[in-house]
Amino acid sequence: MQRGNIAAYIPTNLISITDGQIVLDTDLFNRGTKPAVNVGQSVSRVGGAAQTAAIRAVASKLRLELSQFEEVARFARFGTEVDEATQHQIQRGERLRAVLTQPAHRPLPLAAQVAMLLAATEGFLDDVAVQDVPDFERGLLAHLETTHPEIRQEIDRSGELTTETREVLIEAIASYRAERLKDVA
Repeated sequence: MQRGNIAAYIPTNLISITDGQIVLDTDLFNRGTKPAVNVGQSVSRVGGAAQTAAIRAVASKLRLELSQFEEVARFARFGTEVDEATQHQIQRGERLRAVLTQPAHRPLPLAAQVAMLLAATEGFLDDVAVQDVPDFERGLLAHLETTHPEIRQEIDRSGELTTETREVLIEAIASYRAERLKDVA
């Protein structure tokens, strides 16, 4: 698309005949977000059918949260004073974006993706500095591997996140977060 104009003649016609589109954003790329996918403008008609049940379970609100984050972040860039709830939404969005950023040529296994998305969407990263999210991720995944290897095996094998596995995973994330906070203090 020329200059990101998604409403131009050719993009709208292509969108109408495909099963969706991934819109890449130059601004996101320049800010270091890779892949630089604009979730607000990207569309998929297959959506959840292409996801495992575990990813669907933890990422159900993710697209909405990221879209809202992009909207309020644009608004806040104009220097407008924002309330505390909006600041919290912006900070959470920055952490969600950090969680979704993976190193090149090193994709995370399914169970690791589920664990990190769960940690982010349940608020366990809300007080972690954005630049510290990769360290938190490495530490959490190592913690899960040593304390609960059965979780990784179960999620990777079945592709599902049962209620009991989710509860154990949340407890494990909470215990790692508490250890991390104790070490920092």
